[in-house]
Amino acid sequence: MAILNSIASWFMKKRMHQIELFMKYPHDVQDEWLLSLLDTAKNTQFGKDHGFKSITNYEQFKNIPIQDYESLKPFIERTRRGEQNLLWNSEIKWFAKSSGTTDKSKFIPVSKEFLNGCHYNGGRDMITFQCVNNADTKLFTGKNLALGGSYKTDHFGDYNSYHGDVSAIIIQNLPMWAEYFRAPDVNIALMENWEEKLEKIAQTMANENVTSLAGVPSWMLVLMKRILEIKNEKTLKAVWPNLEVYFHGGVSFTPYKPLFENLFDNSQVAYMQLYSASEGFFGIQDEKVSNEMLLMLDYGIYYEFILVSDLEESNPRTYNLSEVQLHKNYSMLITTNAGLWRYQLGDTIQFTNLSPYRFIITGRTKQCINVFGEEVMIHNAELALKTACEKTKVHIIDYTVAPIFMNENSGAHQWLIEFESNPEHLDYFTKILDDTLKNINSDYEAKRFNNYILQQPTITILPKGTFYNWLKANNKLGGQFKVPRLNNTRAVVDDILNYIST
Repeated sequence: MAILNSIASWFMKKRMHQIELFMKYPHDVQDEWLLSLLDTAKNTQFGKDHGFKSITNYEQFKNIPIQDYESLKPFIERTRRGEQNLLWNSEIKWFAKSSGTTDKSKFIPVSKEFLNGCHYNGGRDMITFQCVNNADTKLFTGKNLALGGSYKTDHFGDYNSYHGDVSAIIIQNLPMWAEYFRAPDVNIALMENWEEKLEKIAQTMANENVTSLAGVPSWMLVLMKRILEIKNEKTLKAVWPNLEVYFHGGVSFTPYKPLFENLFDNSQVAYMQLYSASEGFFGIQDEKVSNEMLLMLDYGIYYEFILVSDLEESNPRTYNLSEVQLHKNYSMLITTNAGLWRYQLGDTIQFTNLSPYRFIITGRTKQCINVFGEEVMIHNAELALKTACEKTKVHIIDYTVAPIFMNENSGAHQWLIEFESNPEHLDYFTKILDDTLKNINSDYEAKRFNNYILQQPTITILPKGTFYNWLKANNKLGGQFKVPRLNNTRAVVDDILNYIST
């Protein structure tokens, strides 16, 4: 096993030369991908409709209207039923189902080029960075335990296509070399019943040599606690002594990190953030000392950006990579090798470095609270929670926030929080949360002045297990489903409160 580990580690590290090339020549790499994508799809229906053959540069490309799911949906639905060469030139039979908890599901096309060139490369590169950052890695002496979803077959007459969580699509189509190091067995990994799957994973992996973990933090916590019950242990160091890295993404890790550190009880375990979604694999934390992620530029994706402050305009200005600036809030547009063209992703980021291009996720264009002009983004909420938890020595399991519409002139925010252990003095916790938001968000501070527009937040402590049971009651169990964090309406909060009361 040691020889195999050495060979695999050496092979992964060879990839760094290519990564260094796009880090050194980012604009050239992006320009080449744009022309390649246009040339590949020039004879598709979308390509003909928008004159791909005559587009030779970004200025011309910007004339194509910005797309969202609704504008591409007619092409996607026809593709699901067997028509091809509509958005992309190769056959597409797989569709990644989005994870919206309240929104209607979306079916994102997954081509072979997209699967191989984007998601598999992302999986390879996260391992590459772990090997580069850890010279003595033993990653390949054990298994990577990955939490995935499931998929279903859609029957359209004589034609079949498939939809499911993107993780399930990846697992179902994994190359042999990757499958060798992955766990659990594919028959368990792709089970549809989430609770049964978690139990089987716990039972089968409790005695395995696990060297890495990958999955959404909230569900990984559930699995790890069950494994500790099975083994009658208090920390995972006693169960998996060779565990060296946890790959995480999907939601902010800030509220969960103290819980993971307590459960791992192992300072040698690294935490690596990934930015992977149904629409693509975009970023990887490439440095040990920073939570920033490197924008991955050679995965068959062309990137554009819109200033969040311009999103309400009918025709907002877009910027390519060479035009972005540091510390500005951008909404992402992507063009991919699966037929998403100038597609508005819905996520917002800020660049923290331009050479190479590193960034942090700041939230979603639709996941914020701005009912009273306070413009509280997800990164504001996460930092405020982190500060309150540290100062009161508590941990949280999950949370969601919504406005309270008190009267015409004054409102508030209601936080539903499920604590691992409740704060001894809730008023003090609330004050720290409120004060931190004031310190980091001038719009929030202005609206809180003298309680004229916003009053102090209200925190409702939920019984343990509330979020899990609420998701279960709504058929939303699974690695791809997440509790919505910030909302401009009370739909989610009222639904949870009604669920508790009934």
